[in-house]
Amino acid sequence: MRSEAELRRLIERRAEPGERGAAAIAQAIARLREHGYLDDAAFAETYARLRQEDEKLGQRRVAQDLRQKGVHNTLIAETLDARYGQTNEETLAREHLERKRLRKPENEKETARVMRRLVAAGFSTGVIYKILRQWDVPDEALAALDNLGSLEDEPREG
Repeated sequence: MRSEAELRRLIERRAEPGERGAAAIAQAIARLREHGYLDDAAFAETYARLRQEDEKLGQRRVAQDLRQKGVHNTLIAETLDARYGQTNEETLAREHLERKRLRKPENEKETARVMRRLVAAGFSTGVIYKILRQWDVPDEALAALDNLGSLEDEPREG
């Protein structure tokens, strides 16, 4: 399944340049939409559901991925509100840790690795710190992670 923007990008590479190619692309996209093969709302819902249920990813990561795939921000917000609205982020983060077989960190280096993995998976630093505190990670190790908290606000590549 692909979003409309992704499909348009793929077709544009192969289409004839100019107005004639643009018209053919528009016609193909319209036909796919008309027959129900192209629906960004269904794509966003399916994508979010699979990332939440199978990969145990956080809401921020799924939103970022959908933006990269060209889904409109309003559609992303609606989809994620419906999908993650009743979800406990801490429980999902713990399931992600279990899925990735990440265990309680023994030193600062391992603590930083767990923090980076959870930030990359789309979880908020508040939830991450809560999990680390429940694991009795020393305050010195948590203080060393303060600079990593800014990572969740930076765009992630790949």
